[in-house]
Amino acid sequence: MIGRLNHVAIAVPDLDKAASRYRDLMGAKVSSVMELKEHGVSVVFVELENTKIELLHPLGGNSPVAGFLAKNPKGGTHHLCFEVSDLRSAVAKMIQSGARVLGDGKTKIGAHGLPVVFLHPKDFDGVLIELEEVAKTDLDEGSQVDP
Repeated sequence: MIGRLNHVAIAVPDLDKAASRYRDLMGAKVSSVMELKEHGVSVVFVELENTKIELLHPLGGNSPVAGFLAKNPKGGTHHLCFEVSDLRSAVAKMIQSGARVLGDGKTKIGAHGLPVVFLHPKDFDGVLIELEEVAKTDLDEGSQVDP
């Protein structure tokens, strides 16, 4: 059901410093800052050959990432994002299997302009999981997804 690892998200206390480390010290291509008000975060993407790293910083005190950074002031891995070709059926399967979808259970538009949902970390060994719907053809290119 899941496709490629789309990105690993890391919550950071200082987005500019974190982006600079990847760009200037490691020589990575780093996107410009995007504000995702619906998700309460500012993000940049570090582009890698096989995936991306999403650096997250809270937009305001009500951001879920603000709570994460309160518990982890130096930052840390926040979530893993996997690609799926049919988000609705993936969510239905997760719920049917006992996994919990966070929030109101409805999809939101993520940083890539595509529908996403988040799954409760207690249902995935302590790891917050994001599922992002991508076109089937996107999954097929280099992916090992079962048809």
